Amino acid sequence: MTSEPTSPPVVPPLHSPKSPVWPTFPFHREGSRIWERGGGISPRDLPSPLPTKRTRTYSATARASAGPVFKGVCKQFSRSQGHGFITPENGSEDIFVHVSDIEGEYVPVEGDEVTYKMCPIPPKNQKFQAVEVVLTQLAPHTPHETWSGQVVGS
Repeated sequence: MTSEPTSPPVVPPLHSPKSPVWPTFPFHREGSRIWERGGGISPRDLPSPLPTKRTRTYSATARASAGPVFKGVCKQFSRSQGHGFITPENGSEDIFVHVSDIEGEYVPVEGDEVTYKMCPIPPKNQKFQAVEVVLTQLAPHTPHETWSGQVVGS
């Protein structure tokens, strides 16, 4: 009687015919830019972790609206990047501002005086961003651009 070791039978892995074999992040969906392009993922394809006016929860918006109004000066704003920073009047740390939170017809430029309310930035809620930003005084002797692209003043 010979006892030869027997190997277990080879079982092929199970795969669902409709799911990808190796899922990637983000999962490719029909209709997404990544799916149509068929290429790699670039940082601009990933969703922003910052809450914009469209993605902010109702409760966060309500808390910010009920909060006090602060004053500050626009330190920097990039229309092409869609964000900038405000230096608070009290001299504390600069506050982030997203393009969706700017009220009015003008694109902010350095030196514009603004009023704003503050909303915490998730997930840790340790930093704040400016919401309901209103330009109260345009910087003198500086050309300003409207959101439609018209240049006003000089």
